[in-house]
Amino acid sequence: MRFVMIALFVVLASAPPAMTQDAATKYTKMAPVEEYLMADRAAEIVLARSAAPESIARDAEVLVLARHGFETAVKGKNGFVCIVGRSWTSAADEDYWDPNVRVPICINAAGARTYLFRVRKIAELALAGRTLAQVNEITVAALARKELPAMEAGAMCYMMGKEGYGGASAPHWPPHLMFFYTDTDPAIWGANLPGSPVIAVSDPLQHMTQFVIPTQRWSDGTEYVPSSPHPHK
Repeated sequence: MRFVMIALFVVLASAPPAMTQDAATKYTKMAPVEEYLMADRAAEIVLARSAAPESIARDAEVLVLARHGFETAVKGKNGFVCIVGRSWTSAADEDYWDPNVRVPICINAAGARTYLFRVRKIAELALAGRTLAQVNEITVAALARKELPAMEAGAMCYMMGKEGYGGASAPHWPPHLMFFYTDTDPAIWGANLPGSPVIAVSDPLQHMTQFVIPTQRWSDGTEYVPSSPHPHK
């Protein structure tokens, strides 16, 4: 399950991201598990919290990636859960095995029970060595058996972190909010129409519709300037 991340980046960004042949073929197999982890646990917590404004992130639960999946590093109080997304769910298909991907995401309670549940399952599969094709097959079957939940009403997340890296195909994400629905017509939000700030991308295979609203500022309050992407660290 890719959550159509690359399609969202293309419509959010001012121009399609450049991709070289080297970038498309560099990570063709799984790297050692250690490369997907962040050795500095405190740094991963800070990066995860950068997804949302401090007023939200300071009381959020924080998950960090361990060898077999995400685990709780900080207990939260407001229902939000912040993580650093990895390549399996937060990058283009060709970057599926890129161990450098780090995308901060802060998800509300409804999203944590539905969207994040899927993200965690996919991370566990990927860390066990499952390929993109295998993950897609497994998740589609799990959805058919109703082992993966439909999106709960109000499920959404903040992706406003200035730091982070989305892979060679789409290195830098503009700040935005995302809202998650199951098989919903984008027209109900007036999405993808001339002059509308709402972007929608549907994935019928995964029964997922994502509505995206770009923001003008990063989570730290500084202005987003499309022509000056923040450098990856």
